[in-house]
Amino acid sequence: MVRAPNPEHRESTTPFVVQGEGLTNDGFIPQIFSSMPALNDAASYLAQTTSYITGCFSDYSVEHSPRLFGASDTRAPELVDFPSSETNASSSTEIEHIASNRTHLTCVESSSASTSAPPHMHDEITGSSGSSALIESNRTGQSGISILQSLIDRARRTVRGSADDIGWLQRDPGMPSVEDGTVRFLEILDNIKHGVHRLPNSVVYLLIPGLFSNHGPLYFVSTKVSFSKMGLACHIAKIHSEASVEKNAKELKEYIEEIYWGSNKRVMLLGHSKGGVDAAAALSLYWSDLKDKVAGLALAQSPYGGTPIASDLLREGQLGDYVNLRKLTEILICKVIKGDMRALEDLTYERRREFLKEHHLPKEVPIVSFRTEAGISPAVLATLSHVAHAELPLVAPGGESRKLPLVMPLGAAMAACAQLLQVRYGEKSDGLVTCRDAEVPGSIVVRPKRKLDHAWMVYSSLNDDPSEGDASQVCEALLTLLVEIGQTKMHELAMKDE
Repeated sequence: MVRAPNPEHRESTTPFVVQGEGLTNDGFIPQIFSSMPALNDAASYLAQTTSYITGCFSDYSVEHSPRLFGASDTRAPELVDFPSSETNASSSTEIEHIASNRTHLTCVESSSASTSAPPHMHDEITGSSGSSALIESNRTGQSGISILQSLIDRARRTVRGSADDIGWLQRDPGMPSVEDGTVRFLEILDNIKHGVHRLPNSVVYLLIPGLFSNHGPLYFVSTKVSFSKMGLACHIAKIHSEASVEKNAKELKEYIEEIYWGSNKRVMLLGHSKGGVDAAAALSLYWSDLKDKVAGLALAQSPYGGTPIASDLLREGQLGDYVNLRKLTEILICKVIKGDMRALEDLTYERRREFLKEHHLPKEVPIVSFRTEAGISPAVLATLSHVAHAELPLVAPGGESRKLPLVMPLGAAMAACAQLLQVRYGEKSDGLVTCRDAEVPGSIVVRPKRKLDHAWMVYSSLNDDPSEGDASQVCEALLTLLVEIGQTKMHELAMKDE
């Protein structure tokens, strides 16, 4: 038996306003685009429009059943509450009235002019005709609201992007603090420019390249040549840079052990970009095997905390969804250069959080992290980087083959990316890695004021200022600072033992 409530106590319908986390009609999305007010206005308009549209979806439905009642005299609908699970009734089963806080269904009571029902029939509907009214839940309205909610959530994710992830290392209370070593670094660099070199030959220097380094013929070459001229043992790690972080960590562990067993010297590591992340992972995962073989680690422009470029490219609802960049990147890495998509996935904020939660850098290892900011001035657009060279068949008078330098506007590309990150997130970066994500917890951080983009460390610009240090000198200064930190730590440990 279904009892219709008294019309005087009928529930009023109100617009269904979708509210999610941090969503309100007058504050739909945080004002993260200070330099793009038009987008904030659009987001606010979207919120207001959403509230209006969702109000059009009623929370009850009206079902007219001509099989039971006459069609000429139809009374106003009255609300009857049912649980969402009981939406259908058979012709031989009586429907009982059950109150529900979520789903509202209605049944229309009508009568013909020739048939008069007793007064109590206004409050009861019986199955005397052999069948009862089939009442359906308002699935259409709920489905529309669900779709709209999904669109709102997607729009919010699109606008927010990586705004909540950048700099998470500095906000994590479990991470150790950093120490500024910029002043000492600049002093060392100035000495190097004046011919004072203090790197010891008692260790072997291993340079670890970053992503796509296998396709850059001159990656770290100038630095290796410079170190060799000073009589230092220097190697460039031959790893598959487009492999996952854990795979490269295992390869580096074997590489370090091979160098140590062959030279009986400890190894000092300098990793650039993803190479620094790979090297740090090797120490985190295999420190028990490497603690007597590694003298220190320098990370140059490494996305230790992650990078918004990787996260925004792979995260749902971001740029990769709208212009198929994710699919194009997958084809490039997996099909063209025969790499592993995890090489890029491991640099997202989600993966870096997962990894660092389980694997920490050992406290006793000396660490230097180097982060820079790319220049975004118009002059950078004319910057060309020497990335390779081609040997011409013509022979020079001295019998040497002619070499034609191959250049690319890497500086302009890095400037464009840095400008994008500055406008969208208000964050300074080298073009690929934000300054805050490149600072490794517990390390000595170098923060030069000089504008250096992400590619400069391995491909110096053709129009570099001769008075400034080049990439090989910067690497030498970083490793010299690392040697000093290692000596200080050894002295502190010796004092504790005494």
